[in-house]
Amino acid sequence: MLADIEANARRKAEGKTAGVISPLALEAVRRIDKLFEIERSINGQSIQRRRQVRQELSAPLIADLDAWLHEHRPKLSRGNDLAKAMDYILKRWAAFTLFLDDGRVCLTNNAAERALRGIALGRKSWLFAGSDRGGQRAAALYSLIVTAKMNDIDPQAWLADVLARIAEHPARDIDALLPWNWRPPASSRRQAA
Repeated sequence: MLADIEANARRKAEGKTAGVISPLALEAVRRIDKLFEIERSINGQSIQRRRQVRQELSAPLIADLDAWLHEHRPKLSRGNDLAKAMDYILKRWAAFTLFLDDGRVCLTNNAAERALRGIALGRKSWLFAGSDRGGQRAAALYSLIVTAKMNDIDPQAWLADVLARIAEHPARDIDALLPWNWRPPASSRRQAA
């Protein structure tokens, strides 16, 4: 709300009291918008190309944003809404900047939110999980299935293979069965060819 000029204009038009527009919040949004412009320009390109462009164009903007946040955060009181937002991003800086070094990572979590929309739409059905443990198991399984989809893997083939192999699979190498590391068995690959 501190930088939402349109929402403020709507509130005024409705005869409501307009909120305060923070110049610092506007500047933060302006800086972040530049990052999103870069992301839109590389959307759909290869992982290597996305990483290269991010290193060239986004990394300097991120460095400037970091310096800007550290410069202006001390000027705000602890209870200030903008200070809380700045603290939030600064505490999660490593996660926020992960996209710079990995072309697979998106700047937003929109894809994950879209993937979870089915869960939200079916939430009344989740009431019948049987117990809290049943709900937790269903959530874990659903997360793995969606992760398989996000890695362009047929969830049914992945799950069937993992369930068939997991009893004999060495525990120290369990990561190999996760969707992003999983490879179909050699017999499936030969049949597909």
